[in-house]
Amino acid sequence: MKQFFAELFIWWHKQTLGTRVWTRLHGLHVGTDEAGNRYYRSRKGDRRWVIFNGPVEASAIPPGWHGWIHHRVDSLPTEEQYAPKFWEKPHQANLTGTVRAYRPQGSLFARGERPKVSADYDAWSPE
Repeated sequence: MKQFFAELFIWWHKQTLGTRVWTRLHGLHVGTDEAGNRYYRSRKGDRRWVIFNGPVEASAIPPGWHGWIHHRVDSLPTEEQYAPKFWEKPHQANLTGTVRAYRPQGSLFARGERPKVSADYDAWSPE
């Protein structure tokens, strides 16, 4: 029962009831990536979608599947034995808005004090 209500109202976590029904009626499973995300295409072949294994995170789609899901390539990564390029890095979750977010040196949220720079503001004081 809990799963039913979750699918009805929580669209940002896995799939909704509507997505489940649409996938049953119109979808063909074409593959699964190493993270457990499942990829589908419509029977007509004009639509492609993914059902995430866990929270919906668009950046969790690996590079090989990204090209397919965005219609940049027609062949599936499983068919062409896709090998990532040397510059493609493994998925790292988007940490923006979390405690572990990237904070460059000089950021107000970085640890420690910000180093002084020549363009810092000096308050005016009458002599």
